Amino acid sequence: MKKLFALLLAVVLATPAFSQYETNRKRSRYNHNDTERYYGLRLGINSAVLNSDVVDMDMNARAGLAFGAVYGLQLANSTPLWLEAGLMYSEKGGRTHIANEKVTCRLSYLELPVVVKYSLDIADDLYLQPFLGGYAALGLGGQFKQYATRTSENSFNYVNRPDAGLRLGCGLEYMMVYVEVGFDFGLVNINKRNDFDSVRNQVLFLNAGVNF
Repeated sequence: MKKLFALLLAVVLATPAFSQYETNRKRSRYNHNDTERYYGLRLGINSAVLNSDVVDMDMNARAGLAFGAVYGLQLANSTPLWLEAGLMYSEKGGRTHIANEKVTCRLSYLELPVVVKYSLDIADDLYLQPFLGGYAALGLGGQFKQYATRTSENSFNYVNRPDAGLRLGCGLEYMMVYVEVGFDFGLVNINKRNDFDSVRNQVLFLNAGVNF
């Protein structure tokens, strides 16, 4: 986790180096005279839980890594409304204790988030960007560990790989630096073993990065 914080700090500290690619004029993409676009890189932290009707799968938060890239397109040149899509690697899952013994479920996903953002100009080169949308994801791998018996299984023996849900949050951009906090609420019951008991991903995330 210390290495992850160091990477996030490096992204922020490296941003002034990228600013050499900016001209002296103000960035045009919020002037709304022409339809504009941007590209971005993201690195962040997830605080993920599994919300379930099943006692063994109702888990508390565990930390995970998220990183990827995004593409943003202005929806209309007369409004500061943007459509942003991305491709992310995202770690989810949870942890709990059963009979006082530690159990963890690690899930890694390839995720496609799509959100609509509204960009509010609150100061020179500073923009507040609330967003709302959704995500679709496909499970890549993971482990379900029971520490009492020292056994480990593939997490997707218990849950289905496809997932999807709602995403909401708010971002803040200053020049090329971008940070956001948001929440993913899984709508798909990923429980593989029982259709009547639900298991859903829920994630609070914090991302940082740069926009070009």
